[in-house]
Amino acid sequence: MLGLYWFLSYIIGNFMTAYVVGKAYGVNLQEERSENLGARNAGSVIGKGAFLWTFLGDSLKGALVVGAGRLLHFEELEIVLGACLVILGHMFPFWLKFNGGKGVATFIGVGLALSPSLFFMMVVGTAITLSVTRSLTLSMLGGFVLYVGAIVYTDKFILYIPILVAISFMLIKHMSNIKEALERRK
Repeated sequence: MLGLYWFLSYIIGNFMTAYVVGKAYGVNLQEERSENLGARNAGSVIGKGAFLWTFLGDSLKGALVVGAGRLLHFEELEIVLGACLVILGHMFPFWLKFNGGKGVATFIGVGLALSPSLFFMMVVGTAITLSVTRSLTLSMLGGFVLYVGAIVYTDKFILYIPILVAISFMLIKHMSNIKEALERRK
């Protein structure tokens, strides 16, 4: 049962909301602007409604995987592994040659469902950094720093290693955005 849960977690991550939203609007988001299948690109290309639908769909799949794991009474580490797999499934969907979104909305759904109090630290870190940098991309880094700090502080580091792995992949996928945001600050 556990192996099936992990497999389905990855498969659920493969559901690309931006792909569906783009098709509904007659747009192939893989050929527009950043060519990314995420909420930010959907919003940039199509508009606020597309951003909202994509964000909701992608975050809900993250929360769904965590909720399903809890309903099935899996151990917390097993659920955290499922949460990691849904994020990686979003970023690396097999049916799109492993070229998906950047994982932020799915991570938000996962983070809120796993531990709202830990995720609150992500929000606080993002808000503080945003007030200084005025860059959502750079503020995400501040959010991750405080989130990881909260994980370490609450002695959940070992438990959350799979999420930290997913965050590492998210940062790699955001590297060009981070470099661009830093260049604008010079």
